[in-house]
Amino acid sequence: MTGRAQHPLPPPPPDGAPRPRPAPRPTPPRRVRRASEPELPLDTEKLLAARLHAVKVRPYLASALFALHIVEDRSVPTMAVDAHWRCYVSPAFVARMPVEELAGVWVHEVSHLLRDHHGRGARYAREHEEYGPGERLRRNIAADFEINDDIYGDGLPQPAGVVMPSLLGLADGLLMEEYLRQASLSALTADLAWLDCGSGADGHRRPWELGPDGAHGLSRQQRDAVRFRVAEGIKGLPGDAPAGWRRWADEAFHTPQPWRRLLGAAIRSAVSAQGVGENHSYRRPSRRSAGVPGVLLPSLRRTPPRVCVVIDTSGSVSDAELGAALLEVAAISRAVGGRRDLVSVISCDAAAGIAVPLCRAEGVELIGGGGTDLRSGFARALRSRPRPDVIVALTDGQTPWPSAPPPCRTVVGLFPRPTRERDEENPDYVPDTPPQWARVVTIG
Repeated sequence: MTGRAQHPLPPPPPDGAPRPRPAPRPTPPRRVRRASEPELPLDTEKLLAARLHAVKVRPYLASALFALHIVEDRSVPTMAVDAHWRCYVSPAFVARMPVEELAGVWVHEVSHLLRDHHGRGARYAREHEEYGPGERLRRNIAADFEINDDIYGDGLPQPAGVVMPSLLGLADGLLMEEYLRQASLSALTADLAWLDCGSGADGHRRPWELGPDGAHGLSRQQRDAVRFRVAEGIKGLPGDAPAGWRRWADEAFHTPQPWRRLLGAAIRSAVSAQGVGENHSYRRPSRRSAGVPGVLLPSLRRTPPRVCVVIDTSGSVSDAELGAALLEVAAISRAVGGRRDLVSVISCDAAAGIAVPLCRAEGVELIGGGGTDLRSGFARALRSRPRPDVIVALTDGQTPWPSAPPPCRTVVGLFPRPTRERDEENPDYVPDTPPQWARVVTIG
């Protein structure tokens, strides 16, 4: 059992000032067995019956619940998990818990693992340099806040001592990191020193855990396979899972990506592709000239490629998105070595404007506001002389696309839309998705 977290007490109120009413304290679990009491054997039948009840009321978690390997350990306060999907169980805790409440503990512990509280807690500790027992307890409490608000009910009664966001007046439905930022949680640590869900809840390894080399642990590939099966089960039956679990299933294997980095990488990959801009030059003789006395051989020189940026200026693109497009134009000029003379910009709604050479990104005038047809923008870009080596289209995607790929690299920066917009004049029209020959990066 862990010791109490050391936190400074708040200063007393000034004389005459009303003292704040203390927040309601969670009730700790029933007392732990004293050293003089006889040791109880682990009631495996009761523990497995509780897991079956958890599977019955939360069938979308069945794969994860059955993947946990049970390890009996009398030094564990209640039940705990490590990052390798081992569940450490106290026999005394199992003996005093009803089967239905024990099923809720099963769901609670496996939720820590499915939501990767181990990895997220370790990253938070590194970023904020918080490694002490008090900080570990704060991460455990915040992780419990994240999962406890949608675990109980519908067949899983809430056990005594469960910590909820309402204890501190916080909203439900937030993530562990958000709870850590919004509140210090120090008001609860003194009463929750007994709380210990293992390294699976906060990323800090306990002395009683078997570690990565212990028996019956799951590999990274096996853990990902379990998460994938659970996510697929939730998405297959979306009405059976709470909103928190549905959000987790949507993001489990489609995590938000740093779109600026992805777009920059796509552009750099396009402009530095092999064969783009290569030419022979006598300014720097080839190193092979040393092997052919009296003969001057030219060297291959890579010239910076020309980039044409087609910006969707139709009425469906907001001013904020047009501002983001200009920021990307400035980033593109840096990607080609700062050669602004090699970057041109075309405004395009239903018709394309002229290709404007880039002097300053903030000085580019974007003209438009009507419908959208980027086919004219692609055609205008290909008619430019010299022809561009890379075309970058920044659009919301509500447009027809060229039927054939252009004879150069193409990158599409896509402004996201929650639903497909339809043409008012033709309600049956549904815009096509970006073509497969384009590298697509979602912006924002």
